[in-house]
Amino acid sequence: MEYDYDEQLFLTLKERINNVRNDIRSCCIAAGRDPEEITLIGVSKVFPVEYAEAAVMAGLADLGENRVQELMPKIERFSSLDLSVNWHLIGTLQKNKVKYVIGKTKLIHSVNTVELAEEISKRSVSNNVTSRILLQANVSGEESKHGFAPHELKPALDNIMDMPGIEVCGLMTMAPIETYDGEAREVFARTRALFEDLSSYVRNDSWKVLSMGMSQDYKSAILEGATHIRVGTAIFGDRSKYVSM
Repeated sequence: MEYDYDEQLFLTLKERINNVRNDIRSCCIAAGRDPEEITLIGVSKVFPVEYAEAAVMAGLADLGENRVQELMPKIERFSSLDLSVNWHLIGTLQKNKVKYVIGKTKLIHSVNTVELAEEISKRSVSNNVTSRILLQANVSGEESKHGFAPHELKPALDNIMDMPGIEVCGLMTMAPIETYDGEAREVFARTRALFEDLSSYVRNDSWKVLSMGMSQDYKSAILEGATHIRVGTAIFGDRSKYVSM
């Protein structure tokens, strides 16, 4: 299928992507890191698929979706256009939706229970694939957020590490909306400490991914060691008009 893209949308997203990448470079210089260590995930949730297409045409290699019901049609559309991209599932994954995403994602960021990991394992084995996952850590302690509390991570790993069909690659977290300057960075620093502590516990060469930071706080996340940042608004713009549709 020939892709006839919106040139103005393409140019707008290309500029925004370049701006985020410039921020990544500046933060990495400040932190003494290599910008190549950072995977920029464009979060296209609720936006029409044309936005995702334009972002990939503009050079974005990774896209993230929160909901399986949005992810699957976009995967199908990209396949019909022969557009290649790494898909990340970053939102809450219900056990009854696991069967749809197995073998379709680069990384599942939001494994928040042992039971969910068991379902991913079962479905992965059935499909003869290995699913790369992250454990979602609720470091801020907010009741509104899913994930393992810090003290729950080692017991969870004891259960999950030996499951077939699963490759545990690291942690994902979300910082709270800041009530004071630097609050997000404190959460990222605590998550990095957890990640580093668990690296010796896991003893797994795949334990390399620390997914944290969104449009409002990705700079702080990079300074605190994030390897993957999940950026929506700073690339795609205001999504409120699409949320209400």
